[in-house]
Amino acid sequence: MPERVVEQYKELLQQYINRPNEGDLYMGQQFSRRFIEKEISPEEVISIHKMAYAEIYPEMSEKLSNSYDFLIEMMIHYGLALREHQSLIRKQEEIQMEMNVATKVQERLLKTTIPTIKGLDIGFLSEPAKQMSGDYIYFLTGDSGEACVAVADVIGKGIPAAICMSMIKFGMDGLRDENTSPHNVLDIVNRIVEKSVNDSMFISMFYGKYHAENANFSYASAGHEPALLYRAIDGTFTELDAKGLLLGVQSDVVYEERSVVLEEGDFVVMMTDGVTEVRTENGFLGSDDLKALIAKKKDLSAQSIADALYNELAALQDFQLRDDFTIVIFKKDQKKV
Repeated sequence: MPERVVEQYKELLQQYINRPNEGDLYMGQQFSRRFIEKEISPEEVISIHKMAYAEIYPEMSEKLSNSYDFLIEMMIHYGLALREHQSLIRKQEEIQMEMNVATKVQERLLKTTIPTIKGLDIGFLSEPAKQMSGDYIYFLTGDSGEACVAVADVIGKGIPAAICMSMIKFGMDGLRDENTSPHNVLDIVNRIVEKSVNDSMFISMFYGKYHAENANFSYASAGHEPALLYRAIDGTFTELDAKGLLLGVQSDVVYEERSVVLEEGDFVVMMTDGVTEVRTENGFLGSDDLKALIAKKKDLSAQSIADALYNELAALQDFQLRDDFTIVIFKKDQKKV
């Protein structure tokens, strides 16, 4: 270690011991920068202090000397741990910066526009459990009074999930001039995902299409949560499910397509498992409990139903989402222009 630095430290120490005052303490604080500049480790600082003290007081007791040795050994391990901790902090900061950029890119990339269809009230909400979402909503408006929506959920989170979402967005963007029937859409998107995503990433999707002319709602599913159809005439719920493998499992999949006709006041609730698998302190929320919550909001607008459900289900989890929360509602309302 630099002899000049050692000598200067001894002078400061002796001056303070002989005449303790705030000015000398401040000088000591400023002198610590010299140690940093010379890359002198914490244990070396203590060793310098021990040598300086021994020269000032040659009669230093063996016990005091041993205490310094003990502190030096302890600081060796402390210094290593501190450097490792600081390195981890820097890496975390770098990762966080990358995540912030990726989140902004995801928000910009996955923007979608709600269709305006006479007689159809649409509401939706998507809240990520963490910084980046593994859920995705995509709306598509047809030329003849048709409103289409895809609700997808990537099995995985973070940046890999966001990359998968970009694949879906790419596939959906190319559908504007294609046949947008639910089974055909899932077939096209499945082929894109199967070629582009590795074997560890899978995507579930529910795709629905509403025809304003006859109030027909057709749908298909790729291993996704069944949608719920609420019938206003008798206050009952029906699960809208259709057979179909997750996207990306294999290329030659046949997706079943089904349809229902919506009457005035009926609505379809499409969602991800962040809605259906809400966990409270008493266990998972049951299907009947979820339906009861939805039924209480049946007279609200589609957006108000979505917002109210989120507020109630988030409150049951102390507003600590365990999974991404996504919900889309198509409600037949003749007053909607």
